[in-house]
Amino acid sequence: MRPPDLPRDPSSSSSHFSLSLVADEEIDPLRNKKPPTRTTTTTATASSAAMASPLSLAPLEEPPEDALSSIHFGAPEALARVRSLTDVGAMTRLLHECIAYQRALDLDLDALLSRRADLDRHLLHLQRSSAVLDIVRSDSDHMLSNVRATSLLADQVSGKVRELDLAQSRVGDTLLHLDAIVERNECIEGARRALDREDYESAAKCVERFLQIDAKYGRDPRGWDQMMASKKQLEGIVRKRLAAAVDQRDHATVLRFIRLYCPLGLEDEGLQAYVGYLKKVIGMRSRIEFEQLVELMQDQHNNQVNFVGCLTNLFKDIVLAIEENNEILKSLCGEDGIVYAICELQEECDSRGSQILKKYMEYRKLGKISSEINSQNLNLLAVGAPQGPDPREIELYLEEILSLMQLGEDYTEFMLSKIKGLTSVDPDLLPRATKAFRSGSFSKVVQEITGYYVILEGFFMVENARKAIRIDEHVPDSLTSSMVDDVFYVLQSCLRRAISTSNISSVVAVLSGASSLLSNEYHEALQMRMREPNLGARLFLGGVGVQKTGTEIATALNNMDVSSEYVVKLKHEIEEQCTQVFPAPADRERVKSCLSELSEMSNTFKQALNGGMEQLVATVTPRIRPVLDSVATISYELSEAEYADNEINDPWVQRLLHAVETNVAWLQPLMTANNYDSFVHFVIDFIVKRLEVIMMQKRFSQLGGLQLDRDARALVSHFSSMTQRTVRDKFARLTQMATILNLEKVSEILDFWGENSGPMTWRLTPAEVRRVLGLRVDFKPEAISALKL
Repeated sequence: MRPPDLPRDPSSSSSHFSLSLVADEEIDPLRNKKPPTRTTTTTATASSAAMASPLSLAPLEEPPEDALSSIHFGAPEALARVRSLTDVGAMTRLLHECIAYQRALDLDLDALLSRRADLDRHLLHLQRSSAVLDIVRSDSDHMLSNVRATSLLADQVSGKVRELDLAQSRVGDTLLHLDAIVERNECIEGARRALDREDYESAAKCVERFLQIDAKYGRDPRGWDQMMASKKQLEGIVRKRLAAAVDQRDHATVLRFIRLYCPLGLEDEGLQAYVGYLKKVIGMRSRIEFEQLVELMQDQHNNQVNFVGCLTNLFKDIVLAIEENNEILKSLCGEDGIVYAICELQEECDSRGSQILKKYMEYRKLGKISSEINSQNLNLLAVGAPQGPDPREIELYLEEILSLMQLGEDYTEFMLSKIKGLTSVDPDLLPRATKAFRSGSFSKVVQEITGYYVILEGFFMVENARKAIRIDEHVPDSLTSSMVDDVFYVLQSCLRRAISTSNISSVVAVLSGASSLLSNEYHEALQMRMREPNLGARLFLGGVGVQKTGTEIATALNNMDVSSEYVVKLKHEIEEQCTQVFPAPADRERVKSCLSELSEMSNTFKQALNGGMEQLVATVTPRIRPVLDSVATISYELSEAEYADNEINDPWVQRLLHAVETNVAWLQPLMTANNYDSFVHFVIDFIVKRLEVIMMQKRFSQLGGLQLDRDARALVSHFSSMTQRTVRDKFARLTQMATILNLEKVSEILDFWGENSGPMTWRLTPAEVRRVLGLRVDFKPEAISALKL
């Protein structure tokens, strides 16, 4: 089928062709004429514009004012405008524009006609597809009608289903209600029959089930009164049987009837009844043990009165009562029931435990003993103090008190940790439980007995330390006397025992007492031997007494040295133990404050040791001084022959060292390593100071300077072998003097001074350097004065 012709614009088409014919006829004679340059340019521009947009019917660019306006080709008025033209140039211009316009239209028509085959093919395809679309549309309409019918049917079915579901749920509820009615009747009848045959467990289950049904479906007045009558009858029987079982201490029967309180809805009442039973059992057992303890106390010669065992059994009964009945307590009121039981049983602990501790204090007469101790003159420097209690008995009491206090602390910590380990407890119960343990009567009695402990511990520590001082004696194969080890053993034992109480006040009190003891009585005992008259003079009198005197002096000094070390060790030990026992920062600060006093005591002992060492050195140096004084007669203006002779025959160094060995070295086996090193260094200080004074008064040749350097090296070498500490710093000034006196000329000192000193630190001042240079006989004073040091 041939497609219809494309529609054309009748006005534009007819006007175009008519315009062309008219123009050709009228201006044909002028076609061969060359148009004006401006017109040609304009026409070309218009033609280009027409070619760029062939379908555009917009008016051409207007010519200048002296030319005619461009004609809109295709418009009805175009022909009239053309006919009105009189200017040949304008006609020519319009002709060219019209031709260009016509050619653009031809191009558009050609382009459209070139697409005709494709359009025919697409039209043919659409004609063929229209039949398929008609079939699809018909099927879609049919399907839509089916879906609508199905939807309507589904709505009708779902409505029926909802009605059926509602009816079914109502039927189910009705059946459940009918079952509940039947089950109610069965519970009522079952409870009655169970009560008749004394099957109380079954009766309780029937009551419980009846109450559950009522809670779920509402109360049924028809059977309520009957069941409440059975329930009341069962409650009366359970209470009566439980009371009888409690009186007879029949634990199995008690458990049987306690378990019936939960089904009956009497959990709180059951918890109170069962905890009351536990308190009664614990109290009765504790009372029996306490009465036996009191009977043993009547026999004054009986030492088997075991208060620690009695208190231990009380705590054990309470702990077992909680642990072994944990499940039944939890079944009654959950974890709150456990906390309630702990708090209630703590009342029994307050009552029975306080009674045991008070009886112990009465039996040991702690109040009387403490009064006797307080009435004494506790000044550690006092002499002839009244005789107090026997420290051996006091030690026994202290161990007992410590055991009782540890028991109470361990029990309290266990119970509090038990409470804190419960996860679903009423928050209000925790503060109450903590207060019951920390502020109860048992805790108050523990504080009272702790006060007695502090008094007894202080008395025991002081008396044993005094005894150790009184019986102080030399210990074979020991550098110290017996007093040192004995006193510090007593202090260590007492402080460890105080820390074991886990009571910070006790620790602080005993620590303060230990510091006071060391700073007063023990310090005085350390210095007492060094104050003996003529002790130093007897050191070199000769005979057997010299060794004994030396041993006494060395022992006194060793006591001070070792005591200083023991104080530091004791401080570190106590600090470590207190860190573990007392984690609270406030407690640690209190302990730290007391331990600082011990550190001060270590320094005090060191000062006393230095004083005693100076006394010993003052005794030894007079025996060395004559050899040093003889050095003043030795000449250092040496010739080569004299220098060589001195190398063979030492003028004074060996005599000095021999004097030192004779008067110093023999004390080495008697002293601690620290004391002997200090002693040697004191002697070296004396020798060096004296030698510096003597050498500053001599005159030196260069060989004399070499001789002084050799002498100084010999002294350093020998004294280094006598002590473990370095001695080079002691001889630094003397060695530097020898270095200066060895110089070839005065200016060489600048090679060792200031920035040229290298690792050496000068101990001599510039003035002293000039003075030493002036000791050289061959150095000119002008050269020395000219030095810039």
